[in-house]
Amino acid sequence: MNHPRPLVIGLDVATGASGVAGEGWTDHVRTTASSTHARLQYQLDGLASFYRNAQYVVIEGAAYSKNNNGADSLAGLRWMVRQDLWKRRIPYVVITPTKRITYATGTTVHKDPDGLRVKGPALKAMVRAAVKERYGIHTEGACQFDEADAYVLLAMGLHHLGHPLAEVPEKHARGLAGCDWSGFDKAVAR
Repeated sequence: MNHPRPLVIGLDVATGASGVAGEGWTDHVRTTASSTHARLQYQLDGLASFYRNAQYVVIEGAAYSKNNNGADSLAGLRWMVRQDLWKRRIPYVVITPTKRITYATGTTVHKDPDGLRVKGPALKAMVRAAVKERYGIHTEGACQFDEADAYVLLAMGLHHLGHPLAEVPEKHARGLAGCDWSGFDKAVAR
């Protein structure tokens, strides 16, 4: 029996510009508010406008290896989003950046022609290129990488739920392993 594909939303949450994705589309929530409180509220309200009717949400978690100014605000925003999802009874899962990168590109360790590790904007561009190649989604503009990341998260959620958006090589699908899908799995069992 084929079940209809559930409404899943992918979120790459950030205090300045967050990427958002649903099947076949990407968007972003961007604020230039000067106060932390105003930025957090703007992001929460904007993100909620995308996920309010979702059946499942996939959120990118923290990159613990980064020394990140503003990490406190970002962590706060991520928990505000999780709390709002919980309040709305929308199941969610948090995916680490390394799992997202593995799902998109097959590994987290890429080398440039000189044998140096690819990271930063070059790695973000690889993820964006993978989204375009595999799913036909071309992200542009200032939030292109955030939107591409959100699309990978969406694809991971749908894949886990048995509705992959495209054929994914086994090397890439390894990104699904080790993620805590218990929030999704409990909802599926209802």
